[in-house]
Amino acid sequence: MKKKEVLKSVIIEFHSWDLPAVIDREIELPLNSNKIISVVGSRRAGKTYLLFKTIERLLNAGVKKKRCLYFNFEDERVDLIQEDLDLILHAYRELYPETDLRETYFFFDEVQNVNRWEKFIRRIYDTITKNIFITGSNSKLLGDEIATSLRGRTLKYEVYPLTFKEFLKFKGFEFNAAIDFYDSKKKSMLIKLFEDFLVYGGFPEIALMTKDLKLRSLQEYFNVMIYRDIVERYNIKDSFILKYFIKRLAENVTKSFSVNKIYNELKSQGIKIGKNTLYNYLEYLENCYLIKLVKKHYNSVLKSDLGERKVYFIDNGLLNAIRAFDSKNFGALLENLVWRELSSQYNKVCFFKEKKECDFIIDDKVAVQVCYDLTDSDTRKREIDSLIECCKHFNLQKGFIITFDDEEDLIKANVKIYVVPAYKLAVLRKYLLC
Repeated sequence: MKKKEVLKSVIIEFHSWDLPAVIDREIELPLNSNKIISVVGSRRAGKTYLLFKTIERLLNAGVKKKRCLYFNFEDERVDLIQEDLDLILHAYRELYPETDLRETYFFFDEVQNVNRWEKFIRRIYDTITKNIFITGSNSKLLGDEIATSLRGRTLKYEVYPLTFKEFLKFKGFEFNAAIDFYDSKKKSMLIKLFEDFLVYGGFPEIALMTKDLKLRSLQEYFNVMIYRDIVERYNIKDSFILKYFIKRLAENVTKSFSVNKIYNELKSQGIKIGKNTLYNYLEYLENCYLIKLVKKHYNSVLKSDLGERKVYFIDNGLLNAIRAFDSKNFGALLENLVWRELSSQYNKVCFFKEKKECDFIIDDKVAVQVCYDLTDSDTRKREIDSLIECCKHFNLQKGFIITFDDEEDLIKANVKIYVVPAYKLAVLRKYLLC
């Protein structure tokens, strides 16, 4: 079958089936913005369903479904190269000759799978319609191409796995923070759901799975990210070294890490790899939304860009699929989760380190320490002292310690310290800057 005929089949198929049920998320794409809407994020985080939700909103507004052209570039039935892209338009025109393309909405899913896709999108934007939505699983790839060809023509939205508040919606759990914290049954259910979220994370599909399938599915997510988004895309010859590198990052999650140290470890085992290659791996992992690097706070922007960094994973489930956790090291899972919640709410999240270290400083206004359990006296003193040093440095009158379930208010060295359970922080949102 010729490619154009296959494309027609794909287009008609979309118009013939009902859109899947979509649970609302906190992110919503604008309609009729006269900009190319670019949606980027990790695989399985919900980019496609966000497009479906946008199409649903258009249908509810009276737009006929045939005016919405959805095309998934990961559909195995089509294997397009740059020269084939125009066939999509030809196929659509032949199917619906009476439809004005200027009134058509184009939805291109995982568009980065075709080289030089940006020139095609630019031509549609300049000559046909401004109603264009694209998604991709690689921030660097989309970012570079947008910067060179689509500058000023696009609005970028990032999609991550669910926040805890979204997770509760997916689980069908309604919680009124003003009342239900005083309801022991509702609160215990909330904590149980938080434990599940802490261990298995917030990928939408995982949230709805039975427990026995979660870890296996997360490991499959990880393998697809590694092979499709990194090994194949960057033509990496030895995936063993890449996997070892990721494992070492997972072992150092929430901590400062050194590429040089990992390089020396490999060298001592007789494994030859350039140090620059490992730095490239770090960039690839961040580009495909597996990890994020958090900078140390410096007054100098240059020092901040070149200085010490910590590594966090974009989802606890992925982290748990790479590295085994037990109750002794749940503190790392909690800190990774708190980072994820904070980064979804605030613009600037760094860590502070002078004589002591404070886990997070938000917008230079709020100091946050994370500790799973404060019952040990030495641990309690260390966490409080670190928080106080950070508060004094930024001249702050209050700070927060996020725990699993401890809660209290105290004053130390003229600093008001709020000890808050992480599930309360995640439910209340914007709690820290109130």
